[in-house]
Amino acid sequence: MTTPTPAQPTSTAAPAAAPAGAPRRGSLGPVGLVLAGGISVQFGGALAVSLMPRAGALGVVTLRLVVSAIVMLLVCRPRLRGHSRNDWGTVVVFGLAMGAMNGLFYQAVDRIPLGTAVTLEVLGPLTLSVLASRRAINLVWAGLALGGVFLLGGGNFSGLDPAGVAFALGAGVMWAGYIIFSARTGRRFPQADGLALAMAVAAVCFLPLGIAESGAKLVNPTTLGLGAAVAMLSSVLPYTLELLALRSLPASTFAVLMSLEPAIAAIAGFLVLDQALTAPEAAAIALVVAASMGAVRTQVGRRKAPLPTEPV
Repeated sequence: MTTPTPAQPTSTAAPAAAPAGAPRRGSLGPVGLVLAGGISVQFGGALAVSLMPRAGALGVVTLRLVVSAIVMLLVCRPRLRGHSRNDWGTVVVFGLAMGAMNGLFYQAVDRIPLGTAVTLEVLGPLTLSVLASRRAINLVWAGLALGGVFLLGGGNFSGLDPAGVAFALGAGVMWAGYIIFSARTGRRFPQADGLALAMAVAAVCFLPLGIAESGAKLVNPTTLGLGAAVAMLSSVLPYTLELLALRSLPASTFAVLMSLEPAIAAIAGFLVLDQALTAPEAAAIALVVAASMGAVRTQVGRRKAPLPTEPV
């Protein structure tokens, strides 16, 4: 795949850069990658819901991670030599954050409604957008998106299973960590090599948990087939697209774009599960879309600065 090299965050333009048009094209490219990843992961999530009765929450995560790791390792064939200790430390932490994010989220949806779980989970990236932002206007976009997220959740989280809420919030924290270490990994490893290695780390760590919960159910042909489809839609495609986007997209913009996840999930529910949207849900979608468009417009044409969390 043709992607900018990690060492050149502004290399989406041609080397002999054209003055005005190049930054605009470079800005819109990563945004498209993030949106495509969000659509893929939410429709993959709808498929995962039908798989959970067969394999259990931990079993679904295990299938996602193991199949994804195998596919990515075969496709990328990452080099194991020539990386520093810091490189390996980054990719290991990235893999742990990825596995924990998935595991906590599926524990949450096993206890509370899917839409509510996504709403709570997205608070992690929204918090990151505020912390990573270098311009006051990004606080406005984050606040607008946050209002939409709560409206999508009905504005009322009382009466929910406390463990489910805790798992969803924990998944949000891990999601923020995933954003940070995905960006760092993308800058340390060529193409998607770091992602493939991180998925292998996550799969190895999660495999014992999936076997303990689901055992022989994981090797049922139907379950394996559905698990492979979930892995492609919910892990391989979105994680790859997001990693590539984070090589040139500022963390604050990426994190606000992540607030689109509840809206995309609502649309996927309507199209796949025949779940009609209420007026408040439609208003929430409008809010998060407006926030995301505002964040993108703020960044278009700006020279991209390195992530505040990126080591010197």
